Amino acid sequence: MSERGRAAGWVVLAYGVGCAAAFGAGAFTSGGPIMRALAGDLAATCVVFGFSVAFDNSSFYDPYWSVAPPLIGGYWWWQAGATASLRTFATLALVTAWSVRLTYNWARGWRGLSHEDWRYVDIRAGSGRAYWLASFGGIHLFPTAMVFLGCLALYPAVTSREHAFGPLDLFASTLTAAAIAVEAVADRQLHRFCATKSADAIMDRGLWAYSRHPNYFGEVAFWWGLFAFATAAQPSSWWHAVGATAITVMFVFVSIPMMERRSIARRPAYRAYQLAVSRLVPWFPRRDQVH
Repeated sequence: MSERGRAAGWVVLAYGVGCAAAFGAGAFTSGGPIMRALAGDLAATCVVFGFSVAFDNSSFYDPYWSVAPPLIGGYWWWQAGATASLRTFATLALVTAWSVRLTYNWARGWRGLSHEDWRYVDIRAGSGRAYWLASFGGIHLFPTAMVFLGCLALYPAVTSREHAFGPLDLFASTLTAAAIAVEAVADRQLHRFCATKSADAIMDRGLWAYSRHPNYFGEVAFWWGLFAFATAAQPSSWWHAVGATAITVMFVFVSIPMMERRSIARRPAYRAYQLAVSRLVPWFPRRDQVH
C-alpha cells in the first residue's frame, strides 16, 4: 500500500472512532436532540484531535467541516421519527451533495500525512510550545463550533411539520443548489489553474474575474440557503440565523484577510487584483483585465 493509502486508512479509522464516540456521548447525554448532537460533535472532535496529536499533524481535522453536517442533520431527522417530507428530502439531499463535493475536493488535493495545511504551519511557528493548545482551540474546536451553529438551521428544516413545502422552500432549494454549483466551479477552475500556473501568477479567470473568493462566496451562500429552509419551516423563529451569520463573519473577518495577506506576501501584483475585483460577492471588475 502506498504512503497516501496508509494515511487515508488512518484518517478513515480516526473518523470511524470519532463516530462511535459521538454516538456514545449522545446516548449518555441528557437533554434534547440538539444537546445530544452537540455532545457527540464535541466527542468526535476530541477523538480527531487525539489522532492529530498522535501523528503530529492537525490536518487530520480538515475533512471534519464537510463530514459532520449530513450526520447531524440525519440524526435529528431520525430522532424526529424519520418522517419523509419534501422539505426534509430537499434539505438532506442538498447537504449530502455539498458534503460529498467538498470532501472530494479535500481528498483530491490531499497529499497525505507528510503534508500539513500552511495555516497550521504558521500557527505552529507562532505559538511554540503552546501549539497543541492553539490547535485544539483554533483548528479543531472553533470550526466545530462554527459548523454546529450553521447546522442549527437543519433542526427545524428536517423536524418541523408546521408548514408545507412552499415558495420559500423553492427559493431555499435554488439558493443552496446554486451555492454548491458556484463552489464546485470555482474549485475546479482553481485546481486547473494551480496545475499550470507560474510561481507569481494570479488567478483572475472564470468566476475569479468577478470575485477574489468565489469559493468562499458559495460557502457563505450555502449556509444562508439552510437558513432559508429553516425559515420556511418555522417563520417565527430567529435562532437558526445565528449559524449563517457567524460563518459569514468568520469568512469576512478571518479567512479572507488571512488568505489575502498570504497572497500579497507571495505575489506583489495581487494588490492590483484587489483594486479591480470584488472581495467576496461576484460583481463586474473595475478593469477590463487584471494582470
